[in-house]
Amino acid sequence: MFKTLPKDFMLGGATAAYQAEGATKEGGKGAVAWDEFLEKQGRFSPDPASDFYHRYEEDIKLCEKFSIDSIRISIAWTRIFPTGTGEVNQEGVDYYHRVFEECKKRNITPFVTLHHFDTPKTLFDNGDFLNRDTIDAFLKYAEFCFNEFKEVHYWSTFNEIYPVATNQYLLGIFPPGIKFDFTKIIQCLHNMMLAHAMTVNLFKDGNYEGEIGVVHSLETKYPATDSEEDKRAAFIEDAFSIRFLLDATYLGYYSKETMEAIDHICKVNNATYDFRDEDFEIMKKAANRNDYLGINHYQCHFIKAYDGESMIHHNGTGDKGSSVYRVKGIGERIYKEGLQRTDWDWLIYPEGLY
Repeated sequence: MFKTLPKDFMLGGATAAYQAEGATKEGGKGAVAWDEFLEKQGRFSPDPASDFYHRYEEDIKLCEKFSIDSIRISIAWTRIFPTGTGEVNQEGVDYYHRVFEECKKRNITPFVTLHHFDTPKTLFDNGDFLNRDTIDAFLKYAEFCFNEFKEVHYWSTFNEIYPVATNQYLLGIFPPGIKFDFTKIIQCLHNMMLAHAMTVNLFKDGNYEGEIGVVHSLETKYPATDSEEDKRAAFIEDAFSIRFLLDATYLGYYSKETMEAIDHICKVNNATYDFRDEDFEIMKKAANRNDYLGINHYQCHFIKAYDGESMIHHNGTGDKGSSVYRVKGIGERIYKEGLQRTDWDWLIYPEGLY
């Protein structure tokens, strides 16, 4: 039996500015931390990527040809404010107007993300979202975009706050390449969720037309066995990677159960956090003002209890099953017998999205 999609279903594609545009040194664009990070690594280049900066007309025309009626793209903050604050780069502003005009011409609806892994380097070098000054700068950038790009209806504040925090400060695979620093991870998660809430309140208080939300990466956690130890490990990782974000998004505070898990992680890893009363006032105000939730779901995880030291190794180009993910105070992700994995060693388990 065939299933049919609802008439208002939108079938889209997704990109991000830094991953697709290329032209990292063109059009008055300022630097982001990735520029230097990738240059030192010597393995990948951001230029030309898929050259969306120069070939957006062709790409959007192809969307129309293949019945892609919506695309998720991001604005590069440093095309608007090259150093994150200060003078506006008109060339960057004009570029995005041309992109949105082409979308309108081809009947493609743009879903626009304000931040997709690309904090301006000036702000990044001063602590990124660990520094509350970055929150203020982001709010001013968002306000400019809301006022300038009236042709945009759908806005997302951030793409994948949890991967930002953990790839920067747990796995160390994003700049600045720090590993196992739970103080930074938890504070980054909180501060970015605070920035999201402040931006939602700005949008709603300003009576801007359109809708606003956030895109979270949500990867379901299952206990490896029915043992109480494995169930607790799965809950702790779920609280850390999913509940923390959704509590902040939809409650405006962290539930007692979530905080018990966070406090356990902090105790085991000698971590601290700074959550202020005024933060929760802002977050509670925003909690019922989100218009939609974007979900990126790559895989899910089966978790067993683990009490040893943290050890993470992802071998995406090597033998399947060789990756290791063991985190002190949380648990160990295991390979589930009988479930296939992608070429990048990610679990294939579509039921996880349910």
